[in-house]
Amino acid sequence: MTETITDTATDTATAVGVVLTDPAAEKVASLLAQEGRDDLALRVAVQPGGCSGLRYQLFFDERSLDGDAVKEYGAGVKVVVDRMSVPYLAGATIDVVDTIEKQGFTIDNPNAGGSCACGDSFH
Repeated sequence: MTETITDTATDTATAVGVVLTDPAAEKVASLLAQEGRDDLALRVAVQPGGCSGLRYQLFFDERSLDGDAVKEYGAGVKVVVDRMSVPYLAGATIDVVDTIEKQGFTIDNPNAGGSCACGDSFH
């Protein structure tokens, strides 16, 4: 699968971005199908907060913001990162887990200097 990230501000391809694993892309596609909307993208953002200083936000968004980095996957799945979050998320991998202990999306971020015990925030 060839994946390209497009910076909508300059409309040029770049090698920096978030990687969505195949199982995570399938889960996102399934959730979008449940919503019954094809105009939504998975927005990944970094916000101040959490016990380590920064926390991740993942949500479906229909907006397009100036400077968004957009990466498209098969089955109509788009991942969007705002320009302020791009440096924090460059090279991060989003996966999905579904076990008895934990269920949901996980983010493996090489830019995180450390994280809290609960894994919901980083610095």
